[in-house]
Amino acid sequence: MKLTQLLGLVLITIFSFAACESDYYPKPNGYNRIDLPAHQYQNLPDSFPYTFEYSKHAKILPDTSYIRERYWFALFYPDFIAEVHITYKPLNNNRDSLRANIDDAYKLTTKHQIKASSIQETIMITPSGKKVSLAELKGDVPSQFQFYTTDSTTHFLRGALYFRTATANDSLAPVIEYVKKDIVHSLNTLEWKTDGFIL
Repeated sequence: MKLTQLLGLVLITIFSFAACESDYYPKPNGYNRIDLPAHQYQNLPDSFPYTFEYSKHAKILPDTSYIRERYWFALFYPDFIAEVHITYKPLNNNRDSLRANIDDAYKLTTKHQIKASSIQETIMITPSGKKVSLAELKGDVPSQFQFYTTDSTTHFLRGALYFRTATANDSLAPVIEYVKKDIVHSLNTLEWKTDGFIL
């Protein structure tokens, strides 16, 4: 073999190996792609002493907890494995009952302080003039959004958002915002009922 052929073969081999080696850069952390459907709403069934519009992408499931009471349920989003737990308490014009339910709502929110990086509380006024206390929780908490509203004499309604998944909340951020929008819509359409209901 001639020297020029040998030199050419060596150069081709070197360039072949050099072309295979490239600088490796780790890929940045990404998030799962989540396709969010358009918001659509329907009316709550007539079997509750309150009514509101809720997402057509959610199903009403009965509350199965051992402490469940009448008119409690969960709005379950099967596509997101998310639930909005709804609890209801009649007040019967009892100021002590009102105070106890408000205290319970705050206790249920603040028990997440251990894992929460922040808890932001705000007051929302609905188009019909109802005052709603909202709590948005940041960090790796099991419940990211909670609320309660009352007419101070007859009705007390509380809700909390939960996900049945171990996915980190920063990855769930688009879904949390999506469900929060649905919750705010439900609260903005909330109306109390009393006729024909045993409270």
